[in-house]
Amino acid sequence: MRDAAPQTIFLKDYTPFGYIVQDVHLTFKLAPRATRVISRIRFAPNPGADNKTFFLHGEQLDLKWAKINGAQIKPAITPEGLSTDVPEGAFTFECEVEISPETNTALEGLYMSGGMYCTQCEAEGFRKITYYPDRPDVMSTFTVRVEGPHPVLLSNGNPATSGEHFAEWHDPWPKPAYLFALVAGDLIAHPDRFTTMSGKDVELNIYVRKGDEDKCAFGMEALKKSMVWDEKVYGREYDLDIFNIVAVDDFNMGAMENKGLNVFNSSCVLASPETSTDANFERIEAIIAHEYFHNWTGNRITCRDWFQLCLKEGLTVYRDSQFTSDMRSASVKRISDVIDLRGRQFAEDGGPLAHPVRPDRFVEINNFYTATVYEKGAEVIGMLKTLVGDDAYAKALDLYFERHDGDAATIEDWLQVFEDVTGRNLKRFKRWYTSAGTPQLSVKESFKNGRYKLTFRQETPPTPGQPQKKPRVIPIAVGLLDESGAEVLPTQILEMTKRQQSFKWEGLASKPVPSILRGFSAPVILKRYTDDDERAFLLAHDTDPFNRWEAGRELAKSTLLNMIEDGASPDTRYLDGMLAVLRDDALDPATRALMLGLPSQSELAQTLADKGVVPDPQAIYEAVQTLNLAMAQHMQDTLPRIYAQCQVEGPYSPDAEPAGKRELAIATLGLGSRLDGGKAAKDQFASADNMTLQISALAILLRQKVGDTELDQFYAQWKHDRLVMDKWFGLQVGAAVPEDAAYIAEKLTQHPDFDHKNPNRFRATLGALAAHHAGFHHISGRGYTLLADWLITLDPINPQTTARMCAAFQTWKRYDPKRQEMILAEVDRILAQPNLSRDTAEMLSRIRAA
Repeated sequence: MRDAAPQTIFLKDYTPFGYIVQDVHLTFKLAPRATRVISRIRFAPNPGADNKTFFLHGEQLDLKWAKINGAQIKPAITPEGLSTDVPEGAFTFECEVEISPETNTALEGLYMSGGMYCTQCEAEGFRKITYYPDRPDVMSTFTVRVEGPHPVLLSNGNPATSGEHFAEWHDPWPKPAYLFALVAGDLIAHPDRFTTMSGKDVELNIYVRKGDEDKCAFGMEALKKSMVWDEKVYGREYDLDIFNIVAVDDFNMGAMENKGLNVFNSSCVLASPETSTDANFERIEAIIAHEYFHNWTGNRITCRDWFQLCLKEGLTVYRDSQFTSDMRSASVKRISDVIDLRGRQFAEDGGPLAHPVRPDRFVEINNFYTATVYEKGAEVIGMLKTLVGDDAYAKALDLYFERHDGDAATIEDWLQVFEDVTGRNLKRFKRWYTSAGTPQLSVKESFKNGRYKLTFRQETPPTPGQPQKKPRVIPIAVGLLDESGAEVLPTQILEMTKRQQSFKWEGLASKPVPSILRGFSAPVILKRYTDDDERAFLLAHDTDPFNRWEAGRELAKSTLLNMIEDGASPDTRYLDGMLAVLRDDALDPATRALMLGLPSQSELAQTLADKGVVPDPQAIYEAVQTLNLAMAQHMQDTLPRIYAQCQVEGPYSPDAEPAGKRELAIATLGLGSRLDGGKAAKDQFASADNMTLQISALAILLRQKVGDTELDQFYAQWKHDRLVMDKWFGLQVGAAVPEDAAYIAEKLTQHPDFDHKNPNRFRATLGALAAHHAGFHHISGRGYTLLADWLITLDPINPQTTARMCAAFQTWKRYDPKRQEMILAEVDRILAQPNLSRDTAEMLSRIRAA
């Protein structure tokens, strides 16, 4: 039987820890199954705390001895930690524990990956290393000694001293335990150096396993670009003598910002033209930037408690989005971010897993590393910047860094600096942090005697625990176009503060066409009646890149919904509009490629559900295939020319311009393959000199069911490369027809190279199935059963990855009764497992309660 229901933690119950940690000394004597950790921690009473109970977190630790001020003690030990009586004044606590990194399959705390020791301590992994007040508001300096027969022994901060089989590190900057890191193994460094804006010389290293040395150069350049950008844009300079990155194969997250020692999932740092796609390069650049930017927004200023997670993550996601926009195409980045937001976060907001950007309660904090905290948290930062302006934003950030350097801060602290700089009252804006759900913004318009009026009304549907919603501050970017497409009102920010509000413009010669929510100025659902003629007009004329894309997207959605619901033929207005986009050389290739893409099948399902129509995944899939074929036929005279124009000459470069050309070439190749049976794709596969061209051709061939030979060739060529093999696994599931998707996924789980203990391989295979809308939701129910089987298998090994994969079931209510019944049967089967982890139990219980 599972343990009794775990405790719910509430934001309102926060109290500071009763003691200050003055400094921490740790010694690690490494051994795979018997690592000894000796800690010496100096405590002093916290004058700001009333509760002086001395409790240290600790889980799965074998305590050998403990002392206070040198005298042996016998503390009370529970599965959650250690407590004991302590002196009234300052004192020193020491203990020695034994842990087993080799058997730590949860990949939390200190564990082993391919013979290498590494750590993951966020959110609460440090308590699996030694006894400690494992909470983000307890900050201290750390001195660490690592002993072991390994060529590389790393920890946070600056190197202090080293010798045969040992190394000592000292981090002078106070940090919480979740930022602690240790790495030891037979690794090779890719070194470089960086000179900061004040002239400080910094040693840089990317540590990898042997054989990966040729995949570090891009990551190193991305790191240096990030350091330069943070100095120029935010005035933030790096503050240690050394910055290390380590690539780890077994890692639950993308990367971790541990102070001075960033640990990365290998897929998020290793790159070469032969093994990585353009998307991989862009993602690596963004993730390296994200983790580096955490040095100030997360490390130097951390969060007071885990309810404030969005304080560091939302701000840092916003900063890495700014960085990518500056490095690449700002419009493409914005559109891509919105596609991701709508695909993941809007679904979260509209289902049983909805929660505020700053939650007010949790059972397992690992379940709140969500799109709402990260991506919606970043959108809130963007709205705040829009409302106060660029100059005020810069001044507020400077004040934030000055006032809170070395602090564990809160959302209230963050908003206060903006109030102090601008004099604005942000009480109502704060609702973006405290209220769950996506606001729905309806619009009505009128025109009379040269006066044009837009009336907006905001409503946010009820979410779990929050049935009533107060109005929020919504920045609405609006422009107006005349009948010729000329802009009669450039972009203007309307600040909506009430539930219903009107805005007027005078002196217009004719009724304008509004371009509303330009740049997606707020994460809302815009509900405005319009017809396909207006969408086609905006697609042709809107001067805002996002809204031009949005018009095409809405036109595509309207076309597909008519096909799904009424059996209509593809709308020629959409086909003509996309042909015009394809031929528009004034648009950069990456933007054209994005605009040619169709709405996701999951998005279409949600749109139907919002209309009160039960979505049929198979019908949605067939409509998408039909529209793609119609696009190919409509564009067949132009596709070869654009494909030829987008061929990139010379050596491979992951930069934005050649990557954009390849993206458009691949889009045209995918459409053209529906007419030529894959002939051009076979030619591209055979001649490809980089992974972007090779794997895109393979994907196209598999979708056309003519790629078996190339699939075998790809495996023979790349079976030695674990990251490319992740692509090989995921590609086969993603390209399958719906009736085959679960069958192919199941077959791949029986492949000798499938390792369910490796999060990347598990996500590549089962995650691809969950993302295959029509395949996962095939009426046979095979997808539901297969995923549930593997979640049951994985949960005792890796609860974090299991819990995150449970989100595949969160949209169950939008489907027909038979699918609902099958999904709930699998959810109940998982919940009935004995000793189910707290992570998975919480996620599925929330989903089940919808």
